[in-house]
Amino acid sequence: MREGYEGTGPGAITPDGCAVELYTRLSVSEEPDIISAAVPAGARILELGSGVGRVTHPLLERGFTVTAVDESAEMLERVRGARTICGPIEDLDLGETFDVVMLASFLVHAGDVEVRRGLLKTCARHVAEDGCVLIQREGPDYHTNVPRERLDPTGFTIRIVSAEPVGDGVDSIHAEYVFPDATWTQTFLARPLTKEQFEEALGEAGLRVDRYLTEDGVWVRAVKA
Repeated sequence: MREGYEGTGPGAITPDGCAVELYTRLSVSEEPDIISAAVPAGARILELGSGVGRVTHPLLERGFTVTAVDESAEMLERVRGARTICGPIEDLDLGETFDVVMLASFLVHAGDVEVRRGLLKTCARHVAEDGCVLIQREGPDYHTNVPRERLDPTGFTIRIVSAEPVGDGVDSIHAEYVFPDATWTQTFLARPLTKEQFEEALGEAGLRVDRYLTEDGVWVRAVKA
């Protein structure tokens, strides 16, 4: 397990504390709609951090071609219908470009600044000149509105139990996922980013915001600077 990361619950746990079985149970919300509205029909998408294919599969159903990348072989075993590549995102260099590169799951908030730089450079390296990068950011109160919980329509509860500072602007986030028959927890490191800090990080990687796709600023369409 990576330092600062931990996961508990049934089944395989990845190095960053994600439980494979948990992710097979998580429902899809508005992500496919947001993505579809922001990119050309039939686009070739490079999905960085695909996990078990929670978003991959709906995108395939909508006619997109998806290359799914994740560092967990156990996660990728659950992906169907997409080309899959197993390995660290920050080191990825496929020697090809895509219409769309997607970095979701708040990965841009990696606690390690060098990892974040690597992630964004991977996005910039793989996006076509006229393509775009779709990034999912944390909401503005993600680290301050704690504890909080949300009942998913499918019948389980997601709790963000705590966000504790651990130094250098990084917080340790502890989350719980409570189902009627099982409970999983995950502890991970995340770095809050103001809008200005986020845009500065994009600039370092040779990217810029094209537009914010949602009113809360969580989903962003970026292009080459």
